[in-house]
Amino acid sequence: MRAGLTRRFVAAAVGAALAGAAGPASAQGKSVLKVVMHSGLRITDPIITTAYIARNHGYMIYDTLFATDEHFEIKPQMLKEYKVSDDKLTYTFTLRDGLKFHDGAPVTSEDCIASIQRWGKRDGMGQKLMEYTAALKAADDKTFTLTLKQPYGLVLASLGKPSSNVPFIMPRRMAETPADRNVPEEIGSGPFRFVKGEFQPGLKVVYEKNPDYLPRPEAPSWLAGGKVAKLDRVEWINIPDYQTAVNALINGEIDYIEQPPHDFLPVLKGQKGIVINNYNKLGFSSMLRMNWLNPPFDNPKIRQAVLWAVNQQDYLDAQIGNPDFMQPCLAMFVCGTPNATDAGAPPKPDLAKAKQLLKEGGYDGRPVVIMQPTDLAIVAPLAPVTAQALRAIGMKVDLQSMDWQTLVGRRAKQDPVDQGGWNVFHTSWVNADMLNPIANVGVNGKGKVGGWFGWAEDPEIESLRDAYARETDAGKQKELAAAVQKRAYEMGFYFPTGQYTSPLAYRSAVTGVLDGPAPVFWNIEKK
Repeated sequence: MRAGLTRRFVAAAVGAALAGAAGPASAQGKSVLKVVMHSGLRITDPIITTAYIARNHGYMIYDTLFATDEHFEIKPQMLKEYKVSDDKLTYTFTLRDGLKFHDGAPVTSEDCIASIQRWGKRDGMGQKLMEYTAALKAADDKTFTLTLKQPYGLVLASLGKPSSNVPFIMPRRMAETPADRNVPEEIGSGPFRFVKGEFQPGLKVVYEKNPDYLPRPEAPSWLAGGKVAKLDRVEWINIPDYQTAVNALINGEIDYIEQPPHDFLPVLKGQKGIVINNYNKLGFSSMLRMNWLNPPFDNPKIRQAVLWAVNQQDYLDAQIGNPDFMQPCLAMFVCGTPNATDAGAPPKPDLAKAKQLLKEGGYDGRPVVIMQPTDLAIVAPLAPVTAQALRAIGMKVDLQSMDWQTLVGRRAKQDPVDQGGWNVFHTSWVNADMLNPIANVGVNGKGKVGGWFGWAEDPEIESLRDAYARETDAGKQKELAAAVQKRAYEMGFYFPTGQYTSPLAYRSAVTGVLDGPAPVFWNIEKK
C-alpha cells in the first residue's frame, strides 16, 4: 500500500462523498470532524433495526432516560430523579427542566411513554419489560409512572440498555409510527441535530451541534454523564474501500475511522500523527444465525449438523487474524463475565457427526442461501467460512453478496427463499448486548411474532428466560443462564464465532474520544 497517495487521487477514488466532505460554505471556519463509519446509513430509525450504524445515528440525535456508565451502573440521563415504591411495583420518573426536541417542542411525559412503548415492541429486553408492565401513565408533563404486575429486577437495566435496541426518546408523533416502519422525521433531543438537506442515504450523513441541548453536570462516563458537543459539525462519509479510507486518514482527508480492518492496524501504528484506540475493551462477538422458517433449517437436526461442522478458530483467523485482538469463546453470554459457561457447546468440530445429523434430518440437497455483506469488513469474512464448512458435510451453498444495508433489509423478510428470503446470515455484536439471556436477542425464542431475525421459537427457553428475569439471586441467575445456553445449543439458536476487539483509528488532532460500547461524538474536540 502506498501511503503517499495524493489528495487528488483519494478524492477521485471515493467520488463525490469525499470530494464534498468539506460541506457547504456555511460550514467553513467551524470545527468539523470527518468520519468513516463501518457502514453507510440508510435506515435512520434505531428502533426498527438492531444495525449498529442506526444505533450510532441514534446516539447522535436522541437522548435516553437512563444510561450505563463505565462501572456498568445505571445512571439518570434525561431524568431529574426517580423513585421506586416500597413494594417494588411502581417506578416514578421526573424529567429534567428545559429538555427540548430539535423542533423546539418541550420533551414531555407523553413523549417518553410513547417511545418506551414503541421500543418495547421491538427490543428483546423491552418486550420482556412490557410483559411485566401493568401500566405506563403520565402524572403531569414532566412526571410519569411505570407500574408492574409483579416485581421485576431489570427495569432500570432495560431503560438504561446501552446498545441495540436503545430506548431512545422521540417526540410522541414519531413514536406513534408503527414499530416496523421507519419514522418519517429524524427529530430528537440529543446533543447533535440531523441535517436532512445534506443526507445522502448510504453515502453521507451530516450532524450539527444542538445549541439548545442541556448536558448533565457530571463528567462523561461511557454513555452516562454530560454529553457536551464540542464539535460544530460531524460528517459521516461512506468509503467502502478501506485502503482508500486508510490513505485518506494518513493524508488528513478524513479524521477518524470507526472500524479499520485488523490487517491495516500495523500500517496505521507506524504512521506519525495517527492514534489507535481500543475504546471498547469489553469487545465484540460474532454469530452465525440460521432461519428457522425456511427449509432446511426448520429441522433441528440440520441446525445441529451446522453446529458440529463449523470451527470457531477458522472464523477468527479469517475475520481478525491477529491473536492480540481475538479470543475463542463458546460462551453465549461473553467469556470473563458472571454468566460465562461452556454448557451445551460442541467441544470441537466433528464432521462425521455433522454428516450423520444431516442424514437423519433428511437434507434433500437444496441450496442454502448465505448472505454476505461485501462492504462491512468485520463481517464479510464470516460467510465464506460457513460456506466451506457446509460444503464439507455435503450441503449445497448459494453465497450471495450484497452491501450491509441491503442485507439488513433482507434479513427482516420472512418470505420463502425463492421469494427473496434467506437461510443464513452473520453479524457482530458489542458484548454489552450479550451479557445475559434477556439482553442477548440470539436466545429469544418468541418465533415469528416478537422474535429476532431467524425467528427461533421455543417455549422452554422462554420459560427459562422468564425465570432469569424474575430471579434476584446472582448464583441462581448464573444457573439459569447456563440452562438457557444449553437449550440454545441443543436447539441450534445460533453459533458464536468468537470474541474480538476492534480499535478506532483517528488523527492525533482529535481528542476527548470516550471509552464505551458504542462510538459517540460528544466530548470530542479537533485541534
